[in-house]
Amino acid sequence: MVFEQRHEPLLSRHLFLLRVVRWSAAAGVILLGSLAMGVLGYHYLERMPWIDALLNASMIAGGMGPVDPIKTTAGKLFASFYALCSGLAIISAAGVLFAPIFHRFLHGFHVETEQD
Repeated sequence: MVFEQRHEPLLSRHLFLLRVVRWSAAAGVILLGSLAMGVLGYHYLERMPWIDALLNASMIAGGMGPVDPIKTTAGKLFASFYALCSGLAIISAAGVLFAPIFHRFLHGFHVETEQD
């Protein structure tokens, strides 16, 4: 199992912090993977320099929209796809990031009710 079960005690603070670090790293991998997909797409499909591709991918992932105008049909299709995927990646990364914190919070209620 990924997390402790209802009948198990809470993890120690040290083990919990290690869990948070591991899950934060997983969320970072999701975000960096999404950003890398955007940078590569803009660089190869729109022929943008690397720094401009990074800026456009970051702005779309952040919800601001592209900085440079998109000229090609392939670039426009990619930008549409990337906007949807990067939004899902951010939501997924937030879920992965907060999962151990929410679990510990809810698990605390089960521990308290079983000790009473």
